This record gives sequence, C-alpha cells and structure tokens, in this order.
Amino acid sequence: MRAKMKRNASEIDSQGSSQTVKAQVQLRDLVLSGELEPGTRVAELAIVERLGVSRTPIRAALARLQEEGLLEALPSGGYMVKSFSDADIKDAIELRGTLEGLAARFAAERGIPQELLEEARTCLDRIDDAIADTALSEANFSIYVTENDHFHTLLREMSGSPSIRSQIERMMHTPFASPSAFVKVNAAEAGSRDLLVIAQNQHRNMLDAIRQREGTRAEAITREHARISQRQFTIAIANRNSFEQISGANLFRLHSVRL
Repeated sequence: MRAKMKRNASEIDSQGSSQTVKAQVQLRDLVLSGELEPGTRVAELAIVERLGVSRTPIRAALARLQEEGLLEALPSGGYMVKSFSDADIKDAIELRGTLEGLAARFAAERGIPQELLEEARTCLDRIDDAIADTALSEANFSIYVTENDHFHTLLREMSGSPSIRSQIERMMHTPFASPSAFVKVNAAEAGSRDLLVIAQNQHRNMLDAIRQREGTRAEAITREHARISQRQFTIAIANRNSFEQISGANLFRLHSVRL
C-alpha cells in the first residue's frame, strides 16, 4: 500500500513538472515572438486563462522565466516583460564567456573522458568542412550553427560540474547570449566567414589546452572566444532588417553601441 502511495505521488510530481515545462515553453514563445511586448504586465490569472493550465505550473513557469531574465517581478505582484539594451546584451555575452571559461579550466584541471575528447574533435572536423569554401552557402552556415552549439554543449559536459552546466544552460535562454545567436543573421555580411575562421581556430586552441591540462590557458582562450559574439552583435544591429529576424529581437531597445 505504501509503495503504491509513493508511486502515485511520483506520478503526480512528474505530471506537475511536465505541465510546468510546457507552460514555460509556451510563455517563452509568447515573449520572444512579441505577443507579450516589453513593459507588458504578465498577471498570473491572465496567463492561466490564456494557456489553459492550472495556477501551480504557471506560477513555477513565471518564476523560471524571471530566473532566465525574460521577466521582472513587480512590487505590486505579477511580472513584467523585460527589454534589453545593447549594454545588457554585451554583459550577458561576457557572463556566458566567464562561465564557459570556468568550465574549460575545470575540464583541463580535472581531465576529461577520452570519448568526450573524440566527440569534440569530430565536431570540430565538421566545422572545418563547413567553412572550407570561401563563399559559404546557407546550408554551410546552418551546419556551423549546429556543430558550434554542439561543441559548446560538450564544453559544459567536460567541466564535470553540474552547477556550472546548469548556470550556463540558463544563460543560453537569455536572448542573444548563446554562441550562435548572430551567426546566421550575419551570413550575408562581408567578413562573416573570417569571424567563423577565427572562432574555429579558438575552438581548436581551447580543446588543445584542455587536452594538455593547461587550465589557465583554456580559460583565457574561452573567455576571449566569447568576444566573437560581441563583434557579431555589433555587426547585426548595424543592419536592422537582418537583426529583426532573430528570435527575441522585439525585446531589444536601441541605444548607442559600446565598441
């Protein structure tokens, strides 16, 4: 009887977690698509009615989106959709680079499984193939984005730290902070391939430092690597038509850009 009660409780917890994740995804889509505009007050009851989900998972989903930085809690209750300045975005990229740098240092100092090393090498080989041609096709840019995201996922795994991994994964939900946020939107810009070649060289040096157990070097290269995203962001906002194709572009408020 007790075992059955535990099983039922586990099933309820699982269902609640599933509902929370579903509500979180739907809410995030509403924000990033612009259906909930920056400055809009997001009341719990209104979202319950809109999504047809009970209050408990909605409350949890709102709290998680606040943690991701998409919502801001209001003193009067409820949440407001945040907007992002160029400084906010550059700071988010810098923070992501700092966390990934720590992940690289831990990977170097603690050592990584051989299978992770081989998987990372294979990933970088695919990137080499994708950027081999001087004139990159849209398909090759797509391959770069996929493999670049995969490499950065492997970097989190290499750290061997669940805490660092979860913090970086949370940062990835922050608009424009992910490593590939601006790659495809810059595809038509002059010099876009040059930045990818530089980034790939940094990938190789990063992995080499990890393999050689050089923690300080691995961290420094990884933090510098995030500056590529800073440069890509500067290029992207120079062309508003291209920038507006990015998911979450509606959250950006244009200020003077820090160069």
